[in-house]
Amino acid sequence: MNDKQHTIKSPVTVSGIGLHTGVQATMTFCPAPVNHGYKFQRIDLPGKPIVDADVDNVVDLSRGTTIEQNGARVNTVEHTLAALVGLQIDNVLIQLDGPEPPIMDGSSYEFIKPLQEAGFEEQNALRNYFEIPESIRYVDNARHVELAVLPLHDYRVTVMVDYNSPVLGSQHATLTDITHFATEIASSRTFCFLHELEALYKQNLIKGGDLSNAIVVVDRVVSEEELHDLAEMLGKPKVAVKKEGILNNVDLRYKNEPARHKLLDLVGDLALVGRPLKGQILAARPGHAANVAFAKKIKKKMMEVDSSPVPTYDPGREPVMDINQISATLPHRYPFLLIDKIIHLDTTTVTSVKNVTMNEQFFQGHFPGNPVMPGVIQIEAMAQTGGILVLNTVKDPENYWTYFLGIENCRFRKKVIPGDTIIFKCQLLAPVKRGIAKMSGKAFVNGKVVMEAEMSAAIVRKDA
Repeated sequence: MNDKQHTIKSPVTVSGIGLHTGVQATMTFCPAPVNHGYKFQRIDLPGKPIVDADVDNVVDLSRGTTIEQNGARVNTVEHTLAALVGLQIDNVLIQLDGPEPPIMDGSSYEFIKPLQEAGFEEQNALRNYFEIPESIRYVDNARHVELAVLPLHDYRVTVMVDYNSPVLGSQHATLTDITHFATEIASSRTFCFLHELEALYKQNLIKGGDLSNAIVVVDRVVSEEELHDLAEMLGKPKVAVKKEGILNNVDLRYKNEPARHKLLDLVGDLALVGRPLKGQILAARPGHAANVAFAKKIKKKMMEVDSSPVPTYDPGREPVMDINQISATLPHRYPFLLIDKIIHLDTTTVTSVKNVTMNEQFFQGHFPGNPVMPGVIQIEAMAQTGGILVLNTVKDPENYWTYFLGIENCRFRKKVIPGDTIIFKCQLLAPVKRGIAKMSGKAFVNGKVVMEAEMSAAIVRKDA
């Protein structure tokens, strides 16, 4: 999985009819800056309003996922979002001159291909993963639906579907590596059962549905009269049923294509959490309503973790920056390089780890026989942590120095001794202006605050 955020090198445009609205639309994927995320823009409406791809903006789940914000609505966003997640693209503005993205062939492949041709641009910011801290489950007993995500330092998805149909039977699909999405999942098309078609038409849906952009599963005997009526409804001269129970002359791309498409839908719907995920996702009989309800539970947990004053640290997980990457960013060296890992870094917050051992040089003379880590060393370690955060606000951190300017409201709550692991968390109090940053910091040992302070720092170009 990518460590850095990515966008596309140049705009990409696709056109086609919307599945449910039946409206012709042109959709353009545009490069976007760091931390922009996924946003749709209805350029056909006054003011060209923007709709964030956020689970809190979901307003309708009638055979697809529809979002609305600022008086603008975008229907059936899941295939578009799945393509972006599958290609590990983080920042894109999606301009749309209609109410719904084109359905294309009913899969994500016709979005994947032009995006790949445009190429990807690595950006100077780390991906802000949400690493699942504990199992999260969603269950709908009435529909026999269950979804769960378990902690894992990766992104894996397994889907099981069972429609009690002699044609489809029970199917499974698995994505074990996100880089395989484009080749193994993206081309799987949307589908429905024959008995659902008439109901969907009566609900004023699938106006853009066609046998070229959806698989229609026939799980019962169909009379010639019914086939004639179906042909009229679909605007076709004739429709037929293949031996395997698929309407007309459509061949499945995979034996488990329906299960793969359900996996595709799930990936797209979970993009609405707003951050790339790390976890093992297991889904039994998922659908858009369950996917969105599940995404809301994940986002709720994400907000709880983000708002928690005590950072979590799992030493078994790969850090955002190891000691070699820290050394390449900060100019400090022994005995004054005082942090060992960066375990979280975004535009406003950084978290580091310092493992305190008896071999630290300052223990030789600081309270011999009763070793206590000096407070000034704790402050320096916190300042180095804040330095990583400030350097993350510029495009070329290697060309800058950071200097500690001041400290206020410093308090030492508990002593730090050999064997302790200190977690430092620094957060910007305001955006960096004119090269000056002000941040609050806290140091934790075993979940307890041992030191806190407010600090100021300057960021200066090396050639200044």
